[in-house]
Amino acid sequence: MMRVLLADDQAWLRSAVRLLLEQEPGVEIIGEAAEVRGLLVKAEASRPHLVLLDWELPGDPHAGAGRRIVRALHDICPYIRVIVLSGRPEAGHSAIAAGADYFVSKADPPEVLLAALRKVKAAAVLDDA
Repeated sequence: MMRVLLADDQAWLRSAVRLLLEQEPGVEIIGEAAEVRGLLVKAEASRPHLVLLDWELPGDPHAGAGRRIVRALHDICPYIRVIVLSGRPEAGHSAIAAGADYFVSKADPPEVLLAALRKVKAAAVLDDA
């Protein structure tokens, strides 16, 4: 079972993604976060396999915040996978360069997110520790 943590400051988007992923076999949504601090605390406590990360997640006002968040997630759990979501398609290059596994534009149809999730799921070693 792939444990997924959702991190986006928009409650409606978290709800929509939750509904989408609840239909996906082998996926368990273990929590949600609306800001950076909450994300890192929940990641530390729950050790998810995958984080769906809003690239513009509030809570870190510094330039390069996304890069620091991805690095912090990998420090917490080296095997963690990250799919970055953003309303800004140009953020894709920065997200991948920062160490994210995939980038999905929020304007893409849901099938694009599901395809990225399935690729991560197929490649991931699911450690239940």
